[in-house]
Amino acid sequence: MDLIYLDHNATTALDPEAFEAMRPWFTERFGNASAAYALGHLSDGAVVAARDQTAALVGCSPAEIVFTSGGTESLNHAFRGVWEAFPTKRHLVATAVEHPAVRALVAWWRVQGGEATDVGVDGEGRLDLAALEAAVRPDTALVAVMAANNESGVLFPVAEAGKVAKAKGALFLVDATQAMGKVPVDATAWGADLLCLSGHKFHGPKGTGLLMIRRGVRLKPLMLGGSQERGRRGGTENVPGIVGLGRAAERALARLPEMDRVRGLRDALEARILAEIPEVRIHGAGTDRLPNTSLVGFAGLEGEALQLKLAEHGICVSTGSACSTGMREPSHVLRAMRVPDAHARGTVRFSLGLGTTDPQIRAVAGLLPGLVEALRQGGYGIGMHR
Repeated sequence: MDLIYLDHNATTALDPEAFEAMRPWFTERFGNASAAYALGHLSDGAVVAARDQTAALVGCSPAEIVFTSGGTESLNHAFRGVWEAFPTKRHLVATAVEHPAVRALVAWWRVQGGEATDVGVDGEGRLDLAALEAAVRPDTALVAVMAANNESGVLFPVAEAGKVAKAKGALFLVDATQAMGKVPVDATAWGADLLCLSGHKFHGPKGTGLLMIRRGVRLKPLMLGGSQERGRRGGTENVPGIVGLGRAAERALARLPEMDRVRGLRDALEARILAEIPEVRIHGAGTDRLPNTSLVGFAGLEGEALQLKLAEHGICVSTGSACSTGMREPSHVLRAMRVPDAHARGTVRFSLGLGTTDPQIRAVAGLLPGLVEALRQGGYGIGMHR
């Protein structure tokens, strides 16, 4: 059974060129990048080159890049660093549909004694910019807005949000994790003070990522230790991972035009679904989205049941729901969008990638009507789990 992988928003395969770029740094070029001899200088040079490559993808100066283990570490560095740097500013603004990694840090902020305001979205998942502006106060330390939603794929007006934050004297954080490699990213044009990403979302190695810290923004390091990363992140550099991240970033930037083909495949899949399956809703279809993402609500069934049935045919997708205390409930994103319960509980996310082909999409589109009908008629509906 051939695998059809449509869960690229969860993770991606390592780019073969990134893999080959990493290989020597595991073996003959194993030197510590902080060492003063030639073997160490080789590693240091590789880190410098990767800093240039990733800065080009992010749209910032290489000196503003701090290599990390991924988006979660980067977000922790940003949130905790801002908390410590601005003791007189204890207010935070974030959207209600941020990734769970951000939502966990919003909860942490409140536990520390700070205040946090959640800004909502409309039924299509669009950010309410007027509500964002109204939420930012003189004591707001940080405004956090994602570049693209990981579930719906809805793109956020980050440049406009950045202007709001700047006008009120707050730092502006962009979680660009899902946008990287799918749409152009420009931290400078967006006015981002802080920006994070994870390498594995755009065919880089897992366990790699970065935090962009704009020049002039001073945060205490999250990882204390040596003087690596200009004192901003202690610990021996993961040279192979950083090299792979840099090559993946270079490749992602060069391959951005290919996302037009992916968009066409996504649109073709949605057209078939809407034409051949009744009682279906495409969440966020009324606004700008990532070109690869389709979040589909099938009324009258459980998204998890459809996910499992597709898996039996070698098709990998995810649900738009999160499991809580043993009961499957609509995700915080769907709740914020006020999606009707029937469509929310039956939601599945299809996220395509550069390797997705037209025959694969036709195969999935051909299977879906029968699987959906069988689940609706065969006891796999709302509230049924097998």
